[in-house]
Amino acid sequence: MNVPEYPPAHDLLRGRAVVVTAAAGTGIGSATARRCLEEGADVLISDWHERRLLATAEELADLTGTRPATAVCDVTDEDAVQRLVAAAVDAHGRLDVLVNNAGLGGTATVEAMTDDEWARVLDVTLTGTFRCTRAALRRFRGQADAGRPGGAIVNNASVLGWRAQPGQAHYAAAKAGVMALTRCSAMEAAELEVRVNAVAPSLAMHPFLAKVTDDELLTQLTAREAFGRAAEPWEVATTIVFLASEYASYLTGEVLSVSSQHA
Repeated sequence: MNVPEYPPAHDLLRGRAVVVTAAAGTGIGSATARRCLEEGADVLISDWHERRLLATAEELADLTGTRPATAVCDVTDEDAVQRLVAAAVDAHGRLDVLVNNAGLGGTATVEAMTDDEWARVLDVTLTGTFRCTRAALRRFRGQADAGRPGGAIVNNASVLGWRAQPGQAHYAAAKAGVMALTRCSAMEAAELEVRVNAVAPSLAMHPFLAKVTDDELLTQLTAREAFGRAAEPWEVATTIVFLASEYASYLTGEVLSVSSQHA
C-alpha cells in the first residue's frame, strides 16, 4: 500500500499549550510537534540533546512558519522535569497538553541482560513518563483550583506492551507499565477534567530507527504489517493529536493501537 497524502490541518488544537518530550530528530516526537503546530497549538518541545533540539526547532519553523519554544530536559532527572513544566508555563501561560514521547530501547536477551541495561530502559521509558505525568497533574490541579480545569496527557506506548518479541523484555515491560500508568492515572485525573490516553504503535519508520535496527529484523517486522509497510511518524502523530483534542472528549484510560499488524 502506498503512503497516503499528508492530511490538511483543521485547527484541532487552536490556542492549546502543548509540551512534547523527546521531540528532537525525525521520529514520532518531532512529527507530533509539527502536527500540533499545524493544528494551531502553542508548542514547547524538549529533549536531552540540546543541539538536536535547537536544530529541530528551526526545522519546524521552516515547515510550519512557527518556531516552538524549547527546553532541554532529561526525563530521568526530577529537577529537569520540574523545570520543563515551569518553562512551558513561562512560555505560554498554562499547560493544556503533555505528550510523553521519551523512551529508550535496546536489544538483549533476559539471560544476557545486565541490571544497568534493564534499569536504564525502565528509568527513561516508564519512570520518565511517570515523572512527567506527575508534574503535569500537579500543574493541572493548580489550574483547576484557579477555576481553569481540563487538559490532556497522551503517552507513547507500544504494541510490545501486549505482544512478545525476543530481546525486548526490558522495553516491553516498560511499555506495558506505561499502559498501566495510563489507565490508573486516568482514573485519578478525571476529577480535574483531565484525560489520559496512550498510543501503541507497531512500526513507525524514520532514519534513526533504520540506523540502529538490523535490516533483516526491519524486513521481518514490516512483513507483519497488513499494509506491507511501516507507518510514517506523522500517521502516529495524527492519532496523538486526536487524543489531545476535543474530538476525544469522552476517551480516557484508553490505549489505541496504531498498527496494521495481522490479528
